[in-house]
Amino acid sequence: MAHGVARIPDFASQPGNPPLIANARKIETAMSATPLPPGHLHATARLRTVDLRGPAGRLEAVLNEGSANAPAAALVCHPHPLGGGTLHNKVVYHAMKALNAPDFGLQLPVLRFNFRGTGRSEGEHHGKAEAGDVTSAVDWLAREFNRPLLVLGFSFGAAMSLLACCGDSRVKALGALGLPTHADGRDYHYHFLEGCMTPKLFLNGDRDEYAPAADLEQVVAQAAEPRRLVFIPGADHFFSNQLSAMQAIVADWAKEHIA
Repeated sequence: MAHGVARIPDFASQPGNPPLIANARKIETAMSATPLPPGHLHATARLRTVDLRGPAGRLEAVLNEGSANAPAAALVCHPHPLGGGTLHNKVVYHAMKALNAPDFGLQLPVLRFNFRGTGRSEGEHHGKAEAGDVTSAVDWLAREFNRPLLVLGFSFGAAMSLLACCGDSRVKALGALGLPTHADGRDYHYHFLEGCMTPKLFLNGDRDEYAPAADLEQVVAQAAEPRRLVFIPGADHFFSNQLSAMQAIVADWAKEHIA
């Protein structure tokens, strides 16, 4: 596939409460109550809905507000909607906490949204045009905060974030969590990364069932500098039992790029 990724399967289904904006605080309270390793941290309680408009219509979105003097703002994008991915996905939620919770030392404002056709977002799932949804979210953050941006995505969200943001001067750095290279009998290629000069973090588990380590190493080797590949030992695609390790790496990455 010469220019991007289409319909990347992702099975990061997080069954539970429906992703309704009116119930966002209730949902996030429930998710933060999920059994986690000792010492896990809660994100700031300041949560507000956002009127986000994308190419296919209104996108359901929430902003975890940060410190008034935060040096940057951030976006975190969710995994494949056809696999149950929403803005309330556990990996997405914990990545947001690493950027927003006071105990991590950043307190950035962090935007999350549902891709077109997901939850209460308008439009229909496409598989590649969702990159335009990411661009709309970046546009909103740039207007709202007028400061450098960090963009993270998990699985399908990682692919769409890379596709949308490579070369965008507003984006200080990109983080790809669980970027898939093989799923559902298909291989996925990211040739556009050869010309992507934006700093890039690739963070996967070394037991990721949708991105064998050797395949991901090849993808990263073909990407333009600056780039960094980090494997979390023993972690699968969903960073099961390794969410704290993922958060620590994300927080350190963010600090490096907004220092």
